[in-house]
Amino acid sequence: MPNGRRNKPIAGYHILMILSAVDHKFSVAEDRIIAEYIAENFPIPVSLDKEMDLISNIKEEDYMIHFQKAMDDFYNDSTEKERLHLIDFAIKLTKATKPITAVENIYLSELYNEWTETVE
Repeated sequence: MPNGRRNKPIAGYHILMILSAVDHKFSVAEDRIIAEYIAENFPIPVSLDKEMDLISNIKEEDYMIHFQKAMDDFYNDSTEKERLHLIDFAIKLTKATKPITAVENIYLSELYNEWTETVE
């Protein structure tokens, strides 16, 4: 990854993993949604152990910085349709552990506002 930039599928994975961590609730439903994202976006089996290790070592106070970096990386390599599709995944993920928490809402709003403001 030149300059630490992630490719689109990896950046999307990071976005979803951060979203799954911010509420401190982990569920099988969230795992299924992330597995669906992986199956849809990684046409060949890929080990995400290195990515998971990287994400699990992020301090909670740095989640938003990492989230925004992943958002930028995804945005730079994606179409509007792909961004809206990832937003749909993000919404499904946050709804998986009802209710959507205030902190999850902050991250969803960041994603939605950043990506949809440019869509006019």
